[in-house]
Amino acid sequence: MAFDYTDRTVFVAGGTSGINLGVAQAFARAGARVSVLSRRQEKVDAAVASLRELGAEAAGFVADVRDYPAVEQALKDAHERFGAFDVLVSGAAGNFPAKATGMSANAFKSVVEIDLLGTYHVLRAAHPLMRKPGGAMINISAPQAFLPMNMQMHVCSAKAGVDMVTRVGALEWGGDGLRVNSVVPGPIADTEGMDRLAPTEDARRAVMDSVPLKRYGHSSEIADCCLWLGSAMAAYVTGAVIPVDGGWSLGGASTLGAGFERFAQS
Repeated sequence: MAFDYTDRTVFVAGGTSGINLGVAQAFARAGARVSVLSRRQEKVDAAVASLRELGAEAAGFVADVRDYPAVEQALKDAHERFGAFDVLVSGAAGNFPAKATGMSANAFKSVVEIDLLGTYHVLRAAHPLMRKPGGAMINISAPQAFLPMNMQMHVCSAKAGVDMVTRVGALEWGGDGLRVNSVVPGPIADTEGMDRLAPTEDARRAVMDSVPLKRYGHSSEIADCCLWLGSAMAAYVTGAVIPVDGGWSLGGASTLGAGFERFAQS
């Protein structure tokens, strides 16, 4: 079904590539004013250009989600330009396969800072700028939040924290009329994250075979869930962690066992 976001304002942190760019573009197609944030100016410029080609009013901001003052300023600038946020999507993330004893302490810290601290920074800075009541915050999480995976201790730890940020945010901010939910993508085709976790054709086939629906998902399917969560159709949905993964979180991911280690070494 078609969603209408005409005259509504959406901010997508990390919205310059992969799943998050697909989400930003879906809101643009639905008529929203869309702002994106990322660390690299060239990626921001390309994303904004793609959103404007879809007919949207669009703006881009450069900031590292680990830098709270920079995130706060970017959100304030977007708010000044387009007004209160109807929907906020927080999707900045980092990942690489590595054994717990094979990564440096700094590498572990970096992923936690991007995924968990970055999510908190985005939501905390956006809170006073959201439309109240009626605003929707959406975190892009991952199956690693609740499924232990080999070579993913850093991501599992960070994403488990992201889902708790979602749940506690829903508890604390429900009285403000804000809803906070997590969307959990499964294996999504043609994304940087999947390329890192399954870098070979054998690895990609093994992952696909582990999905009950026996296929990769598409960024558009994650975007559809975000469009729904931001709409009045989901007005009574908050604190939810919603897998959009072809059933992967039912156990298929765990069937890979030590597969990520084998894939990383191949």
